[in-house]
Amino acid sequence: MATDTASEGVADTTGTSRGRLARVSRNPSALWGGFVLVHLVLWSTALLGAGMPLGDVTIVYRPWAEYAQHGESFMGVTTPWVYPLVAMVPILIPMLAGAAHYVPAWLAMVTLFDAIAFAILIARGRRRALAAAWWWLAFLLVLGPIAVARLDAVSSAIVIVAMVWLVARPRVASVLLAVATWIKVWPAGVILAIVVAFRRRWLVVGYGALTSALIVIVALAFGGMANVFSFITQQTDRGLQIEAPITAPWLWAAALHLPGSSIYYDTQLLTFQATGHGIDAAIAAMTPALAVAVIAIVLLGLRAVLRKAPTARVLPELMLAVVTVLIVFNKVGSPQYIDWFAAPVVLGILMQGRRFLVPAVLVGVTAALTQAFYPYLYVEILSLNAWMLAVLTLRNLMLVVVLGWSVAALWRTGSSALRGRDAD
Repeated sequence: MATDTASEGVADTTGTSRGRLARVSRNPSALWGGFVLVHLVLWSTALLGAGMPLGDVTIVYRPWAEYAQHGESFMGVTTPWVYPLVAMVPILIPMLAGAAHYVPAWLAMVTLFDAIAFAILIARGRRRALAAAWWWLAFLLVLGPIAVARLDAVSSAIVIVAMVWLVARPRVASVLLAVATWIKVWPAGVILAIVVAFRRRWLVVGYGALTSALIVIVALAFGGMANVFSFITQQTDRGLQIEAPITAPWLWAAALHLPGSSIYYDTQLLTFQATGHGIDAAIAAMTPALAVAVIAIVLLGLRAVLRKAPTARVLPELMLAVVTVLIVFNKVGSPQYIDWFAAPVVLGILMQGRRFLVPAVLVGVTAALTQAFYPYLYVEILSLNAWMLAVLTLRNLMLVVVLGWSVAALWRTGSSALRGRDAD
């Protein structure tokens, strides 16, 4: 009897603790307190941390904004550019505070984008939305300062809003996805997944096309005909950036001092790339390999859709698979690309709840491994330190694990849908 009483006391205490934790997690003050705390940490590590986490903001974005302000050039309109032209909008916004205050203004702008997305995500107080919000905060924290120090942060916040509104406000979501794609190209993969798995796909396509057409018309009106699509051609001939998964063999070859293998700095693209025997063949193969991989993932998604699998099962898994493919088969593989995972995982938690726990954890581990080498110890990668190369290699293997999970999940979703139809 005493044992039973003790057990009941432990159970009661555990239940009380869980109930208290649940109440705290739903509390708006706790949610916004968490948001503020996470962003204070990100601000601190970005401003005070080692490794120049704000290097792109100070060395690249601010000069582009100053060129435009002084009428010297407007990237993507008067000058060819590696980014779609709407990326100049978030790059120019911090200039409202003046060039001397560009960096804190940049961080304030990104925080505002995150705050808007966070507010929309938790607006209705639904359990899954709150869980997604807490996961996103944890993800930003483990990803580190890169989560607020690149253009990808802006596009990621916009896509998260689009995911929250996709079902209830598909027209607005479509416009937001088109705008995000004209900031960084990766949301095109999100759109592709929606076209395959979302029943109102033609509405998304129509509003997205209309938004894109308006953007192009504005660019052409300002004389940008020659450069409006330069972001496509600027990327085709680039080499293999050192963080890309495909680059690992040449990085390890350089670390082992094998003849012909080394790291160099591309002064045009402002990135560190690798060179070595056979790398030209890999460079040439990557774009076709990416296309084939995307097609294969789309066919898996179509298989599930044609077998009448629920959209809530197909869409998040397909979106995660497409986004992961865009990173795994990419010639660049920059650390900020990990920020792309936020939107698919948020959508997965919203639509599937606990079913999406495994990819949420896998993506979190991938983000933590990214911060383990970037930005603080990035110089060790450049020095070909074997321990840091091992961390980078492990991070890239985690990307393959995420891709493997999403592919397997898509296959299971299609198979279970077929079994359900057979049972009927």
